[in-house]
Amino acid sequence: MLQDLNEILKDLLKQSDVFQEIDISFDAPDSKFANQLQRLTINLFLYDIRENIELRSNDWLIQRQSDGTAVKYQPPVRVDCSYLITVWSKSYNDEYRYLGEVMKVLLRYPKIPNELLKGSFQGKEPPLRTSVLRPPQSQNSTEIWQAMGGTPKTILNYTVTIAVDVNEPIEAGKLVQESIVNYEVKQ
Repeated sequence: MLQDLNEILKDLLKQSDVFQEIDISFDAPDSKFANQLQRLTINLFLYDIRENIELRSNDWLIQRQSDGTAVKYQPPVRVDCSYLITVWSKSYNDEYRYLGEVMKVLLRYPKIPNELLKGSFQGKEPPLRTSVLRPPQSQNSTEIWQAMGGTPKTILNYTVTIAVDVNEPIEAGKLVQESIVNYEVKQ
């Protein structure tokens, strides 16, 4: 599922002509990462995954089947996947320029377009929601860089809220097809 999300984000960026000849990586941007780069690279590092409690729902959903029965199921769990986005180049001016271009592309899409959904996300409702420029949830960016042993860089925070199906549907039985009402006229 998370690998599908990475591919969707890569495709979202590659829609822009600006990023056609640029590498896109999802590796941890530690000191080893910086040393192995050959050319300008955009890095989307998934650093935090947590349930979005504000979107939690306990209401059961009913789905009618073609045979007159129904299944009920609990709605999917909403999960926030937070990325630390950086641009790696020999020139700080290039880094700032391309980070600004990444920001523009991501701000253009408050929801991931359905035509980009693939793998485990195809046909999911609701669409994947996004949030750009939201501060990190778990720690400040300095702590993240220290934990990875890297040098702090300018970052862009990006969060995608995904739906994760964790429960199997339950047979709800036959649906009511007709109702009979008896009434009596009293005199």
